[in-house]
Amino acid sequence: MSIASLPDFPWDSLAQAKATASAHPGGVVDLSVGTPVDPTPEPVQQALRDAADAPGYPQVWGTPDLREAVAAWFAARRHATGVDPDGVLPTIGSKEFVAWLPTLLGLGAGDVVGIPRIAYPTYDVGARLAGATPVASDSTLTFGPKPPKLLWLNTPGNPDGRVLPIEHLAKVVAWAREHDVVVASDECYAELDWREDAEGPTTPSILDDRVCGGDHSGLLAVYSLSKQSNLAGYRAAFAAGDPRLVDRLVQVRKHAGMIVPWPIQRGLIAGLTAHDAVAAQKRVYAARRTSLRTALEGAGWRIDNSEAGLYLWATQDRPCRESIDSLAERGVLAAPGDFYGAAGERHVRIALTATDERIAAAVQRLTTG
Repeated sequence: MSIASLPDFPWDSLAQAKATASAHPGGVVDLSVGTPVDPTPEPVQQALRDAADAPGYPQVWGTPDLREAVAAWFAARRHATGVDPDGVLPTIGSKEFVAWLPTLLGLGAGDVVGIPRIAYPTYDVGARLAGATPVASDSTLTFGPKPPKLLWLNTPGNPDGRVLPIEHLAKVVAWAREHDVVVASDECYAELDWREDAEGPTTPSILDDRVCGGDHSGLLAVYSLSKQSNLAGYRAAFAAGDPRLVDRLVQVRKHAGMIVPWPIQRGLIAGLTAHDAVAAQKRVYAARRTSLRTALEGAGWRIDNSEAGLYLWATQDRPCRESIDSLAERGVLAAPGDFYGAAGERHVRIALTATDERIAAAVQRLTTG
């Protein structure tokens, strides 16, 4: 595959809307990218400081205590009691893992990678990097007699905040095992669950005992501390699941030098145990979410899904680029739904990741016009 065959970087197409929004007398309120703006929790900062003297090479596989901490977190927060520490792998952020998983699994020409119909662009890009064919579908029936080698799930979804229930995940796992399909589930927003009828402290995982019966063969879950702990700048994430798959990934990553730095590995442990900080950050996002949602609905927008995560999936029932231009005239920048596939072309993604002052400015502009 040549680099020329990759799609254009979606955010480059927002240049004009950004210029319009930036010309607003009160400045731009940029809600187009989900980058955290709040401080990294102090326990994580302290762990990073304590690990700052790191002259040697870290372990690609991660230290045993890190892998044990991830397994314990899955048991405590994700209803997945059987995660084997040998099936845990720290990664250089979650986007890296999404982009390179098809390649690391040895997929190539003639192989199919299933991705959600409304999906963050990196699932598509990762398939293309491997030379495989991405097929967007939310139904396993789409694949007919030729199932994909790899099926991506994204729950909670980016951009739409959709949460896949336990029953749905269990059916996907059963189908995948019948057809020898690897299932990778991107679950990076799991701690930010806004549903009143949630089944547990976080959204369901593909590794949840109620989904897979404690059998993680053929399954991988990827998670990032970027959202729950404001660690986007540190690229702190991990994958967990089938130890055989993880071992295969580790062997390739050793050759490629894909290693999470030692201080970040220490920070991951601290972030996974800083439950009070995660809860406090969730309260901050909940307040911003309520303010924005109320203002949008008052201005005639409809919010679809948005059950979890850091975004409101909003529509005016018109083409998304028209909505983007309308928001830009008010000094608000959002992400058009067509970034995420044709199924999103009448929605926009509005991020909660701005300061309270900027969120208040957006609310005022939406309210007064």
